[in-house]
Formats: sequence, structure tokens, C-alpha cells
Amino acid sequence: MRLLRIIYFSLITLLLVACGTGLSPTAQPEATPSPTPEAPLLSPTAALRLPDTDLARLAGEIKIDGSSTVFPITERVAVAFGDLAPDVTIRLGVSGTGGGFTRFCAGETDISNASRPIKQKEIDACAASGITFIELPVAFDGLSVVVHPQNTWVDCLTVAELNLMWAPEATNRITRWNQIRAEWPAEPLRLYGAGVDSGTYDYFTSAIVGAEGVSRSDYTASEDDYLLAQDVAADRLGLGFFGYAYYAEYADQLRAVAIDNGQGCVAPTVETIVDGSYQPLSRPIFIYVRADSLNRPEIAAFVRFYVQNGARFAEQALYVPLPETVYQLALQRVERRITGSVFSGGSQVGLSIEQLLQLEDR
Repeated sequence: MRLLRIIYFSLITLLLVACGTGLSPTAQPEATPSPTPEAPLLSPTAALRLPDTDLARLAGEIKIDGSSTVFPITERVAVAFGDLAPDVTIRLGVSGTGGGFTRFCAGETDISNASRPIKQKEIDACAASGITFIELPVAFDGLSVVVHPQNTWVDCLTVAELNLMWAPEATNRITRWNQIRAEWPAEPLRLYGAGVDSGTYDYFTSAIVGAEGVSRSDYTASEDDYLLAQDVAADRLGLGFFGYAYYAEYADQLRAVAIDNGQGCVAPTVETIVDGSYQPLSRPIFIYVRADSLNRPEIAAFVRFYVQNGARFAEQALYVPLPETVYQLALQRVERRITGSVFSGGSQVGLSIEQLLQLEDR
């Protein structure tokens, strides 16, 4: 595989806070790109669907930023596309869903990776800049709660117990495992989770705390799911949450906790995400494309290539592919330049793949 012209950049890749220090999860250390899970990258020799364009003749630059959750899928698209269109430079960053939308609505990027639907305030910011966008679902994710393999006491957590851990009033108060269940060890409870610029943070807080963007502040925070996986894998007393692909990649170093949403304990698996039983932490993930950027042939070809092969790229990145019908509807949205969002804005808790299909088919 030839050397690709893919440049990785980041504005807010790392947001880390020492647990128990009382510091805000928005504290920002140096921004350094992190390695991503080493799931196999798609080979350009695979039976990929290609847009009706001579890719080898394309040139130009594509700027992409946003969610670390969606990053593994988009990275694989960029690698495969770069082999087919070697004169196209792809700048790919990870600043979180919120950070990505900030840049996108300021006109700084062409595509924004997002682990939740765009919020109304972000829609308004784009409108103020004269930017219209096309919303494209690319996969389904089961946000995973994980612990260290040596944690022998936690097999399942109720939504109420997760709320007890993560609600704002837990700050500097719920600090030991036995405060969740009396029979658990009287040892420190150390928490790791997405930073406030992350769509994963927005979704998790909406589903578990009951209000988007609200949580305790005394936890180790980062927009980089890779770093969070490493943190929990190194901490016997830790608990964290991030996208399913990162759990699947590091399953030998982590253990997923089943969630009881009132219907019994259900662990995150491809099957439980597909059938809708893993709730309330299953969700669709997206890319957003500037409508005017699609006037450039290299970006139009990249987006068509992404959507036409969406199921393959999602599976390669260890996410749950959407039904082929959804990708066909997404491609129609690209071809017809159908702009705007089918959602009311922000996280959509409890949405199933079937319900997503119904929304996309409107």
C-alpha cells in the first residue's frame, strides 16, 4: 500500500483531569494526536464500490474534523480513497463532536464527524455563516461502560446506579465503590469519560443523568477514546465509557459491564445493538458535509465513496453497519443535495436502527 497523503491534526484532542483533584474536565493539556485502535484497514484491492469518476485524476484537499468515535471509520475511508486518488490531500483531525461543529460552522472544514445529531445552536451557527449541510448516518454504536478485568464485583449496573455515579451531586461525594452497593469494596471509585466537547459526553449525560451536558466534574476526561481505554486498562478500580469499537478492539484488556434499563442486564454486543435490546446507550453516528463543498469533485467523490461502502467501512472499524437501505437513502440525500437534519437537535436517546430507517425514509 503506497504512502498516503493523509495529514492528522487536532485542536482539542486531549482533555485530561486527575480524578479527585477538583479540576474541571475542560482543562486542556498539550494537543497531541494519539494512535487509534489497530483494527485492519480496508485494502483498495477489496471489492469496493467506486463513484463514476476517474479517481486517479482528482486533486485538491479535504478537511475533516470532529468525533473520535467516528474517526476510525473515516480514517479507513481516507486510507482506501487515498490509494485510489493519490493527489488528494486529506486533513483528518479529532477535536470532539462539539469542537468539530465549531470549526465546521465557521467554514474551516468540509466534513464533520459526529457521534450525535447536530444541535440547534450549531445549526444556527452554521446558518449565520451561510453554511448549509447534508446529514449522513454512517453506523450504529453501543456506547460501552467498561472496567478493568481484575474488577470481580461489577457484572451489571442499573441506569439508576450509573446516575448515582455520574450526576453532578456525586462530585467529591460518591468516591468509593461501596457507596454504589454496600457489598462492594470500600475502595476508591475512579471514573474516566468523554470530555465536554464530545458528542459521546452529550449522549451519555442525556441517557444516564437525564440532561445533556451535565455531570460530575471530578473525573478524568478526554475527547480521545483511545486514551480513555488505556486509562481504564491500567486502573483496577476504574470505570469508563466510550464507543463500542474501542471496547471491541481492547476487549482483552477491558471488561464490558451489562446495563439494566429495567428489562434485565444486557451487555453491548453487535447482536444487542442491532436488535435494540442494548438501551439506552445505543445510538447512530454521522458525518456532516458542507453542501457547497460538494461542488468540488474530489469531495463529491470522497463522500459518494464513503456512503457507497459505508457498511464495509463500519464493519472494518468494529462498528455496527446500518441496513443497506439507509446507505441508499443517504446517497440519495447527497445526489439531491437534501440539506438539514431529520432530528430535532442533539442526542436522540433510545433510538433503534429501525426507527433511524423510518426517519431517513421521510
